[in-house]
Amino acid sequence: MSLLAKSKGEVTYKDLTSLHKWALVVLISMGSSIIYAPMYLKNVFYDPLMQALGCSNADLGLMVSAYGIAAMICYLPSGIVADKFRMRTLAVGGFLATAVLVGVYALLPSVQICLVLFVLMGVTSILVWWGTRFKVIRLCCEEDEYASKIGISYSIYGVTGLVIGLINAGIIAAISNVVAGVQVMLVFLAVMIAVLGVASIFLIPDFAGEINKDAKLFSVKEALEAIKHPGVIWACVAYFCVYAVYQGATYTTPYLTQCFDADGNLVNVVGLIRTYGIGLIAGPVVGFLATKLKSPSKVILGAFILSMAVLVGFILFPHDPGSSLVAAVLVVVFGFTTYGAFSIGSSPLSEIKIPMRIFGTAAGLLSVIGFLPDVFIHTWYGGLIDAQGIAAYNSIFGFEIMFGVIGCLCLIMLLRSIKKHFGAETVDAAEEAEAQQIAGGEATV
Repeated sequence: MSLLAKSKGEVTYKDLTSLHKWALVVLISMGSSIIYAPMYLKNVFYDPLMQALGCSNADLGLMVSAYGIAAMICYLPSGIVADKFRMRTLAVGGFLATAVLVGVYALLPSVQICLVLFVLMGVTSILVWWGTRFKVIRLCCEEDEYASKIGISYSIYGVTGLVIGLINAGIIAAISNVVAGVQVMLVFLAVMIAVLGVASIFLIPDFAGEINKDAKLFSVKEALEAIKHPGVIWACVAYFCVYAVYQGATYTTPYLTQCFDADGNLVNVVGLIRTYGIGLIAGPVVGFLATKLKSPSKVILGAFILSMAVLVGFILFPHDPGSSLVAAVLVVVFGFTTYGAFSIGSSPLSEIKIPMRIFGTAAGLLSVIGFLPDVFIHTWYGGLIDAQGIAAYNSIFGFEIMFGVIGCLCLIMLLRSIKKHFGAETVDAAEEAEAQQIAGGEATV
């Protein structure tokens, strides 16, 4: 660490104790799970939330869409913000501002006020907080430790989501009045987010080199270069389809209650397992397969095929209340395939050899295009349910199959692009290495 950094009270990961480093990883990993829970409560507590707010399916979807639109606008500049401000400032500001907004949300205001709240939460959780998600973990470890640290971080994320979700499910089950139950749940989440904000004040230090005064707001040249790079567009559209199918899985929650008259508490638990619990298995398993096959794209392709098979099962499966447990099992299987694909959905970028100087720009484009389904899919599907009732689910599952097919085609084109543009490069490198070995052997003789 330089004398200038010391004089400013700045530290590097080398100055932190092991306990402090792990405390930062836990703080940020828990935060990445809890700060987004209020905006996506409908993924698990669909019916209680709709009853408490007194809104329609379309209204509930519109709120998430409003959040999605705000997030889309904020993703790209969030990286610049993360390079311009201290991590502690952004973490504290993001957590506390979001906690206040969730507290207002707990008052269960009108749909119009909720839309404003969701837009504002898009600003506080994405523009302000999102940049800290990966950067803090990178700042508190060596470069070659990052992969293992971020992997552990996602495990903490899943465990936190499952535990918080089970507590929320307990709150809903324990309070007979649905409105009061949802209010208590939202207040609980607001308090948890605020606690993380206060903890950030004491745990996150001033890191040396965390502020980049020369960071550009946006480079059109780099964006065009990233778009033109072989395979980037196919990777982005494939990720769009992965996320569309992943978000479509949230509609298996009302599917169980409305089509099978399944017990509400059972459905909440199944929703939690599908959303968080299955990730503890799906993420590592799919990641292992991607490493083993040396091709995340092929593994995602396989996940798409399995997901579409389950979707066909949903369409053909009779809506018999006695079959609700079988349907619940299918929902969990669907959660495994969709979460698994989503967990490595951005990995194809690593297959197309993007130069590191434009990797951040490419990742930003991937986020903007990939998360676009949040903008429209919830309003669209919610409107279908309002208009068609339980008949809408076959339409929804049909559209999910459509996204799956498009995703498969994009991945096939991506693999062809890799073979065309980078296959020969790999062969040439192997032949060169072999020639060097032969030359070295001859020199030895």
